[in-house]
Amino acid sequence: MGHHHHHHEVSGTKLFLTVVLNVIITLSQIIGGVISGSLALLSDAMHNFSDVLALLIAWGANRLSLKPSEEGKTFGFKRAEIIAALFNSSLLLAIAIFLIFEAVHKFLHPEPIASNWVIWLGVLSIVLNSASVLLIKDDSHDNMNVKAAYLHLMTDVATSVAVVIGGLLMKYLHIYWVDSVITILIAIYLIFASYDIIKESVAILMQFAPELDLNEVANSVGEIKEVENIHHIHIWRLNDHDIFLETHIDFTNNLKLETVTKKLEKIEELLKSKFHISHVTLQPEFNRNDKKDLVV
Repeated sequence: MGHHHHHHEVSGTKLFLTVVLNVIITLSQIIGGVISGSLALLSDAMHNFSDVLALLIAWGANRLSLKPSEEGKTFGFKRAEIIAALFNSSLLLAIAIFLIFEAVHKFLHPEPIASNWVIWLGVLSIVLNSASVLLIKDDSHDNMNVKAAYLHLMTDVATSVAVVIGGLLMKYLHIYWVDSVITILIAIYLIFASYDIIKESVAILMQFAPELDLNEVANSVGEIKEVENIHHIHIWRLNDHDIFLETHIDFTNNLKLETVTKKLEKIEELLKSKFHISHVTLQPEFNRNDKKDLVV
């Protein structure tokens, strides 16, 4: 039956500029972190590096997902973005766990840190990340990958503020253990941020049903004249916007094919307008002896 696609095209130029800004931050923070001996700077650099990955993946996956379907790939590359989001967030999780181990070791064996590097590179990161946030704000509303990248950038601003505060404490109060504490806080945040994206992308890849009340769907369809029931429902998300549904429809009478077609169009319209289901496959039945459970 008919289907409908709505896809938001991400601005390649804005994403490219954001990638360039983040590469500058990452490289400068890695060099600064090594020279100054600050793990907080290195963890902030990793955070920024994960942004570079997130942005590149978002851009590449978005381009891939816009490629048309073909015979061997009837869904096109729509899932590319979800696989990308899963890969990126899993990498982030691994980096965060590694940083926690390093920070604990450094907390137990603190060393002096060249705090001027930490302060100035932290400030540079705040400025460039704020610019990046403004660049991709619009694209982040309806694209899971860009949203992931956008959230990373927002937290980069926050983590860089923490890094600057840490640098000031080290410079004026010589509290060097604060470097480890900031590193652990950044890492914990990374774990929480990536967990949500991992959970959602796995749910989509496993074809779990989106958050819809199936009984409400069944009752709404059942209110249409001549429809006895709907059963054997499969419902899943192809990516973060397209919901697919296939189901069997029992009719109360032995209707003409033309009438059945009109009924199916009505059901399709209802599912689209009320439940935002973009692609529907319906199997009309009459007097068929099969299991009538909603989910078989």
